[in-house]
Amino acid sequence: QVQLAESGGGLVQPGGSLRLSCAASGNIFRINPMGWYRQAPGKERELVATITNSAGSTIFPDSVKGRFTISRDNAKNTVYLQMNSLKSDDSAVYYCAVSAGLGPFRGTIIEEKSYNYWGQGTQVTVSS
Repeated sequence: QVQLAESGGGLVQPGGSLRLSCAASGNIFRINPMGWYRQAPGKERELVATITNSAGSTIFPDSVKGRFTISRDNAKNTVYLQMNSLKSDDSAVYYCAVSAGLGPFRGTIIEEKSYNYWGQGTQVTVSS
C-alpha cells in the first residue's frame, strides 16, 4: 500500500502563487509516473500535469502552460506543482495521482485509470 499526503492548498489572491506537495509513503518499489489533476465545481476532473522519470514533465491544459510547473524529488518520493500567476479559473480541488507497484508502468499517462493511488485532494481558491 502507498499513502499520499498532499499539502499546500489554500486561499490566494489573483496573480499569486502556491506550491502543492504530495509525499508518498509506504511500500514503494516503483512510483512513476506522478501527476496532478483538478476538479472545479460542476466540471469534470482534468489532468493538469504529469512527470515521469524517463520522459520528464508535461503540462496539459493550455490555460496553465507557462504558469504551472511540475517537479519531483525521487529521494523524498514527492511531487510538486508550482502554480504562478493564479487566476480565478484555477480554483479547484487538486488531486495528486501516482502509479505505484512492483512491475513496470504499463498504462497511459493521460488516462485516469493508469493511476492507482490518489491523494485526498487539496482546495485551491483564487479570489480577491
